[in-house]
Amino acid sequence: MNGFANHGLDEDAFGEKKGNIVQAFDAFPKAKPQYVTKTSGGGKWTVVMLLVSSLLIFSEFTRWWRGHETHTFAVEKGVGHGLQINLDIVLKMKCDDVHINVQDAAGDRILAGDKLDRKPTNWHQWVDKKGVHSLGKDAQGRLITGEGFHDEGFGQDHVHDIINAAGGRQGKFAKTPRLRGEGDSCRIFGSLDVNKVQGDFHITARGHGYQEFREHLDHNAFNFSHIVSELSFGAFYPSLLNPLDLTVSGTPNHFHKFQYFLSVVPTVYSIDSSNLYRSRTVFTNQYAVTEQSHIVGEHTVPGIFFKYDIEPMLLTVEESRDSFLRFVVKVVNVFSGVLVAGHWGFTLTEWAIAVWGRRARRKSEGVLHGRAHENED
Repeated sequence: MNGFANHGLDEDAFGEKKGNIVQAFDAFPKAKPQYVTKTSGGGKWTVVMLLVSSLLIFSEFTRWWRGHETHTFAVEKGVGHGLQINLDIVLKMKCDDVHINVQDAAGDRILAGDKLDRKPTNWHQWVDKKGVHSLGKDAQGRLITGEGFHDEGFGQDHVHDIINAAGGRQGKFAKTPRLRGEGDSCRIFGSLDVNKVQGDFHITARGHGYQEFREHLDHNAFNFSHIVSELSFGAFYPSLLNPLDLTVSGTPNHFHKFQYFLSVVPTVYSIDSSNLYRSRTVFTNQYAVTEQSHIVGEHTVPGIFFKYDIEPMLLTVEESRDSFLRFVVKVVNVFSGVLVAGHWGFTLTEWAIAVWGRRARRKSEGVLHGRAHENED
């Protein structure tokens, strides 16, 4: 009919599908290979679409895998009366020459020296330890001690890193290295329970700052150079890095005063139960710190002073991740969007090439006709 059969064409290829009832609902009609024209432009656009789709899908997968964090500040509703301080510090003085005390806003005085462990050690065993660093200074000369609260927390990238590092249980302090010879320093470490109020944790020399029956320590024995291996508040998690952890501060002067001002914020890290990770929560504290150190006169008490203040707010950091079905829907949307954009790009490109080709042919035909008239003349 109409010469189709004479040219080897089959009208059934352009008619209604024949087959079972399911094929009657086929919304994607098929064309024979001889009716499909492959172009170099279409191939290039296909490659571009595949590359763009791969990049966007990989980016979406990375974002889904990492999840997202929600930071919320609120007034702390729970009333807590106790707070645990974890300290591990090496002081370049003999253990018998050091006095440790805590005094808080409630008026309580805690003899921390009786509750913390003291071990003689050598200074070089700690100052050369991996990770120990000095407090640096910025362009304005201010000490860089980690002021400000870490949005990601403890220097880690994600909440699940913090929770995995914490391990969900309190840790233990490392053993003191074996002493070789007579120790020139003192390691003071342990956990101390104090009132959850503003307080002052300080380390001074024997006989200075408090009235004691023992004679005062010789001033030439003063040396408040120190290495802070651990200073944290709350449950002791050794793997969590705090601003003052692994820092060293030294001085050649006998009368020197180090002051650290800490703002402690109760913090809760949690993972949503819909996450790939199991639902877990860690209750801890972060703190921002500033430091001042200077030489003092002989009528002033030298030493190391940690002044801490408990902020009346609670920081909650929660990590969550979209469901897998939602992730699949986003991937489908991304891929579909790229296909639509690629189709429009290919169509516009082919149209532009066709228009440009017609104009070029018209110009070339005009030049040929002009030359033909010149030859006739």
